[in-house]
Amino acid sequence: MLEKIYKGIAWCLAWGDKKQPQFDISILEKMYKATEENQIPPEAQPIIDKVQKLQDIDNYFPGKITDLRDGKYGELWDEKTPIGLVYGGATKIKQYVFEAAKLTDIRGASAILDKINLVDLPEFFEPGTKSRKWLDEQRNFPGLSQALISELVVYSTGGNILVFCPAAFVDDLANAIEKRYTEETLTANSCAVGSTFRLLEIRFGLLRENIENTPWLDWYKQNCQDKLVESYFRLSERKTDQEKRENFQNRKSFNELTSKLAALFNQRRNGNDDVNNNRPSRKYPPMFETHPYMRRDEGDRRIAVMQTDLPNNPYYSEVLARKHLVGQITKRDSRQSWYDRGGFDWKLDKKDRENLKSWGDKFEDFLKKEGKQESYNPEFHKLEAARSLRELGNIYNGFIAYIYADGNNMGGYIQKIKTPEEYQKFSKDIFEATERSVYFALAEHLHPHQLKNLTDPDNENRNDGWIHPFEILTIGGDDVMLIVPANKALEIAKTIGERFEEILAKKKGYEPEKSTYDPAEIHRYAKEPPNENKSSLSMSTGVLITAEDTPVYYAQNLTEQLLKSAKKRAKKLKEQNYLGGTIDFLSLKSVTMVSSNIEEFRKEGLIKERGSKLKLYAAPYTLHEIGGLIESVKALKESKFPKSQIYQTRSFLEKGKNTAILNYRYFRARLESKDKQEILRSEFEDVWCAAKTNGGNIAPWMYDEEEKLYETIWREIVDIYEFIELGSREQGVGSREVGESGSFING
Repeated sequence: MLEKIYKGIAWCLAWGDKKQPQFDISILEKMYKATEENQIPPEAQPIIDKVQKLQDIDNYFPGKITDLRDGKYGELWDEKTPIGLVYGGATKIKQYVFEAAKLTDIRGASAILDKINLVDLPEFFEPGTKSRKWLDEQRNFPGLSQALISELVVYSTGGNILVFCPAAFVDDLANAIEKRYTEETLTANSCAVGSTFRLLEIRFGLLRENIENTPWLDWYKQNCQDKLVESYFRLSERKTDQEKRENFQNRKSFNELTSKLAALFNQRRNGNDDVNNNRPSRKYPPMFETHPYMRRDEGDRRIAVMQTDLPNNPYYSEVLARKHLVGQITKRDSRQSWYDRGGFDWKLDKKDRENLKSWGDKFEDFLKKEGKQESYNPEFHKLEAARSLRELGNIYNGFIAYIYADGNNMGGYIQKIKTPEEYQKFSKDIFEATERSVYFALAEHLHPHQLKNLTDPDNENRNDGWIHPFEILTIGGDDVMLIVPANKALEIAKTIGERFEEILAKKKGYEPEKSTYDPAEIHRYAKEPPNENKSSLSMSTGVLITAEDTPVYYAQNLTEQLLKSAKKRAKKLKEQNYLGGTIDFLSLKSVTMVSSNIEEFRKEGLIKERGSKLKLYAAPYTLHEIGGLIESVKALKESKFPKSQIYQTRSFLEKGKNTAILNYRYFRARLESKDKQEILRSEFEDVWCAAKTNGGNIAPWMYDEEEKLYETIWREIVDIYEFIELGSREQGVGSREVGESGSFING
């Protein structure tokens, strides 16, 4: 029998290339419901046979294009009925989510997008759902819904959707996807595109009108060194006939169809009109006019339409009102009557509210399923979500951390996906691995927090309440955005990366091409360095530790820069066969420390010429190195290395290699006991700073033989010193920690 995806393909063929089906709708329904071959209507049997034959193609790949016509797949060659394929999703997501400053509004914006991505769009393909009824409204796309079945969906996670559909409905479905985003969010950008393909193309990639004229393997072998051919097929270094064949075969598959849609997606997103001018232009994205003399909303972006009776009586535009309402629903805040008094047409019924399940609720479901409720919440306190960044900052001295993680090696893996069902499996596996890795990390490192010493008018009544000590902004595909307490940020980021690889390693199809690597070339932390890749896919992560009152958009921008830096490091290490995760982080104790660009800040301020080239930082790190960095900070605390001397050693780094070494050794020699000195030697000097040419060490420096410079982790040790705890998770809430640059912000 046909698998789910191929059942959808058969539906498209049976429908035909017109808006009216080529068979009576009753015949299509019988074909759809048939479970055995003898129950399939005779009219549809030839179609089922063709799709079955397509499904049964395993590793067959013809050496000549005409072999398809002359072999057992000749009837697929003759099939002319086109099949639609549509790809779409939200664009410029961060612009929509982070334009608001308050956590409730950010959460609400993210939840609205999640509802569209995970509920509304998949409901287009499910009979009797609210979104399906929306399609049938006269002002929308009447007639479209009857052509859609659930088996048409390839995937609908990660903020994007890929679906088959009957050829005549490609434009309608793409327009419906874009309209749904606009109608629900008013201002979020979205884009959807589609095209039609022949049955044979689903397995063998794009084919010309006259299939026999399609450039095929023999042509590729002759032209693979051409720059254009090399750019299109990639991996030009492959030279044997077998390698060339594999390279060509990887490209000439379903992957080539999705690549075409991705190119069309980028063109439309950039404002270019549809080639055939069949669709409304997207040159002018959704926007609302403003006026210099009219009241604007809290974000100072749009004209306000109401003043609420919420604390401080904020003014809301309808865009912001929707975000705030949904944010309240997801965090179980009952103060929602203000929205009804605004007279808005946009309403959420009971089912909508159920679909707006917060990530905190999903995390609690995970705890129950995994039996981790007691370890995470031993007292079984009734928990709520944090209502503001100040409440999250209340957990640890007014400091929070932004975590932004994204998958590595995804593009290379996708290049080798050859069939729709592999795409479907890949999407499901990645989303599951991402979501579960986040939940595992939060459950392992965090515990509920009781709010204390809140004094702001809008949250002082929250004192003594218990909250989840984190905020999940989004989990989409291989993307993760979190806000967590500053003192647990690096540990959480490390665990997310490790769990992601472990979960995928247990699934079939993610075995690494290179199972081992030379740890001496990869890890600068020499204590028990691993040398195995767990999975072909991994995660890179950016972590920003900052004060609770740092502007959200600014913090998000810096975190994204850190992620790009971590991914750059991962890409470089991949050349040495390391496929694991990387982390880059920055600790901001004042907003003005970095004006805009982290890379420029490091290049101009933290690389010095003092006889030798000195790099006063060591980020980004591998996951193993991050674990070592955390252990080294703990060792420094355990050794009772005076804090003033820690800062003084950092100041000596700029004065030159020898000066820094001499002062570090002097301060270490003054520690109160040899036991304390031994802790520092074994947990910092020997594992990080071993000399390359003898058995000694050059602490606090490391030598990078490739770059021919000296680098050090000491500056980053100082940056995170206050945020790493020796053992217990307990800490004094609202206490003040005083560092070199002044007092920390009080929670």
